[in-house]
Amino acid sequence: MKTKRTTSLFTLPKWRNALLFLSLIFISFSSIQCKSKKEPEVLLRASLLFNEDHTWYKAFIYFGEILEERSNGRIKLEVYPSEQLAKEMESLRLIQAEVIEMTISGSLLSNWVEIAAFCELPFLIQSYKEQEKLINGPIGKRIEKEIIEGTGLRPITYFIRGPRQLTSNRPIRHPDDLNGLILRVPSVPSFVTAWSAMGAKPTPMAFSEVFTSLQQGTIEALENPYSLILSAGFPEVQKYVNETEHVMSWGYPLIGEKAFQKMPEDLKVIFLEAAKDMQAYEHKLFIESEVSVKEELKKKGMEFIEVDKAAFAKKCEKAIYESLSPEMQKVYQQIIESKKE
Repeated sequence: MKTKRTTSLFTLPKWRNALLFLSLIFISFSSIQCKSKKEPEVLLRASLLFNEDHTWYKAFIYFGEILEERSNGRIKLEVYPSEQLAKEMESLRLIQAEVIEMTISGSLLSNWVEIAAFCELPFLIQSYKEQEKLINGPIGKRIEKEIIEGTGLRPITYFIRGPRQLTSNRPIRHPDDLNGLILRVPSVPSFVTAWSAMGAKPTPMAFSEVFTSLQQGTIEALENPYSLILSAGFPEVQKYVNETEHVMSWGYPLIGEKAFQKMPEDLKVIFLEAAKDMQAYEHKLFIESEVSVKEELKKKGMEFIEVDKAAFAKKCEKAIYESLSPEMQKVYQQIIESKKE
């Protein structure tokens, strides 16, 4: 009976021996590499309203890059534009439910905390200087604090929005021209109040539904900053930009407070420092794009209409003020007094 031979590394021909040895080294090295590519300690998913052309999306992509680099891969940010994960209001609820971690929002938060309405209160802030003073002052700090306590969402910085303008398919120069105009607005109480007082028919609607609704005639007009008018393709379905500049607003990049508190302390520091750099990057992108975006809208055939801004402001001022609670009326007066200083 023949004895079965066993083959070992040492009984193979030398060339095969060497080849097998190199293969073992390669497999071991590959295994080490695979093990080194660990899952991040912190995975953040951001649901954004805007598409890939918008400066806010580009700022979040930059944020993700510097977070991953500075944390050595311990933090990873996944960014989902164009309401791919959820509409704006639903995104806020998903963060509260700890399903996702981040988004950008502003006055929509007034559905939870009234003071957030000052992020986009019509005809209140008239310049970037006034805006910056408000955000960085006592009222701005109070807004951030109440958002955290009232919604479970933490503002980590702020992004600039250009003035909101009214777009339509007929010129609107005076509030009297608004009578009966079906106007899409975000689900923000002060927007509904203001446009109703000015004579329009404001219709709250998710942003992802707007383009189709304009095509179908369900709505006739909307209001957005230049950048969003362009990036959303509205020149295809709207003819006029009526320069109402009715809101000088800003938005907060937000993270769920629970998600933030779960981070290790050293990653919290990295995260907040990166947020500051993201803000500087976003401001730079905004300034560079604002003039060019308006020119691009003109090239796409949109006509710009000069309006009687004072008439618009006067028509809705009382209604906006009376819609506020007594406590928020005090904040409103503080802002007015601050503007006079």
